Amino acid sequence: MKTSLPKTLSRTLPLLLVLQAGISHAEDAGTAKEPAFTSIQEADFAIAGSLSNSWADFDNDGDLDLAVSLKGGDIRLYRNDKGKFVNIGPAVGLPSSGPEMRGVAWGDYDGDGWVDLLGGATMPDQLSLVFHNEGGRTFTNVAPELGLTIPGRSARQTSWLDYDNDGDLDLYASNRIGPNALFRNDQGKFVQVFAGTSLSDPRPTVGACWFDYDRDGDLDLFLANQSGATDSLWRNDGTAFVDVAAQAGVDNPGRTKEEGGVGCAVGDYDNDGYLDLFVPNYGHNALYRNNRDGTFSNVAKEMGVGIENHAVGAVWGDYDNDGYLDLFVTSYTGERNQQTPKDSLFHNQGGKGFVNVLTPESKLNVGDHGVQWVDYDADGALDLSVMRGYTDKGGHFLFHNDLPNADARRSLSVTVLDVKGRFTKMGAEVRLYDKAGKILATRQVSTGDGYNSQNAAPVHFGLTSMTPVTVEVTYMSASGRQMQTIQNVSPKKYTGKSLVVRQGK
Repeated sequence: MKTSLPKTLSRTLPLLLVLQAGISHAEDAGTAKEPAFTSIQEADFAIAGSLSNSWADFDNDGDLDLAVSLKGGDIRLYRNDKGKFVNIGPAVGLPSSGPEMRGVAWGDYDGDGWVDLLGGATMPDQLSLVFHNEGGRTFTNVAPELGLTIPGRSARQTSWLDYDNDGDLDLYASNRIGPNALFRNDQGKFVQVFAGTSLSDPRPTVGACWFDYDRDGDLDLFLANQSGATDSLWRNDGTAFVDVAAQAGVDNPGRTKEEGGVGCAVGDYDNDGYLDLFVPNYGHNALYRNNRDGTFSNVAKEMGVGIENHAVGAVWGDYDNDGYLDLFVTSYTGERNQQTPKDSLFHNQGGKGFVNVLTPESKLNVGDHGVQWVDYDADGALDLSVMRGYTDKGGHFLFHNDLPNADARRSLSVTVLDVKGRFTKMGAEVRLYDKAGKILATRQVSTGDGYNSQNAAPVHFGLTSMTPVTVEVTYMSASGRQMQTIQNVSPKKYTGKSLVVRQGK
């Protein structure tokens, strides 16, 4: 069993300590320009108490649909009908009232080719729900039969992933009020593993992100913990998990009881091929730059995102297709029942720093819960889905990205499937290279980010040109990291659709 951090993977790059001249502090948009977005279906979506949002093509018709959980127990499923969204939740068997659900997550747990939906209960005397997708027509709650009612939980983040690389999806249930739990998938039934040890971390967890931080071929787990507790980084050693957060530099010690981690988002913001980590906090936000040797450095202050804004959710996405990941963060100010959104859209200045392009008056400044980037109309530009759950205002807002058509088409969507053509490769990494072999960008298939969400969706790359690229997919496996390369991919051929990469094909 490994008991120390992995050996150096490559020489650590010097830490960027000084920003290039002209980059403004994140609180001041300066000369940065707010992007053009249009709010759609405002009357349909203006429902107070909107919490979780998660996207997937539940009916396999080629476009992404939206699941939203609300206070009062309503789980809405908006079917995407050529860009028009229709709530079909009651018609397909989803609840319109009952226990409040959060941590809404899509995952094909039984490998039948149809993504299923889990909602996690927020009160310890209530039970989680797992809705089996019956061929895109109806949903049936099968949580009791699966062993996934998960009592005693206050859910915020739920993760479908294959932690043991056996080819099926397992489930991790974070818990804000008690021990977390990992459930192994044994031929469609779920059994808790590591109960009382390691991943049953008793700290009050809100955010959970799985990624292969040490690049050994299995997924490790970062946990964002509240109430002054340190954060966790559980290294996956196959038969055991070891918390290496302090050694890796991501534990964030010394917080008060009022401070703590709330979410997490994994992304390669500087395009060096290594996954970095952003943690929205009650307290100053953290941006952990991957040092390439199994450790991280918190560069949030230097990069302009280390502000104290009572942050909740965060998600990476290249909204302007310039080739660099930008960052949307939901946050709020004010006392209970009087909360006001205070969101940030941090534009990535070529990997050298970030500038917040939102003002308090911005129409995008509306979220205090879940947030996701999604290209719902397949025009090549990322649209914004954001939730407001506090007060009697708000709703689940969907903003269309009005990027000019030529700029929107300058992008590439990649869908990663397993050997049987199913969407089960959460945590797989996708990289683009130019003709000379230089890395352009890295993305990860979602294991959960944006607060309360896990998408089953393609990864999106903004491009600086439409010249052919090499696409490399890295899969986790029992024999280590496995690479699959597709050369000479012309982005022009995939305008309006996704490049589908099937493992081994």
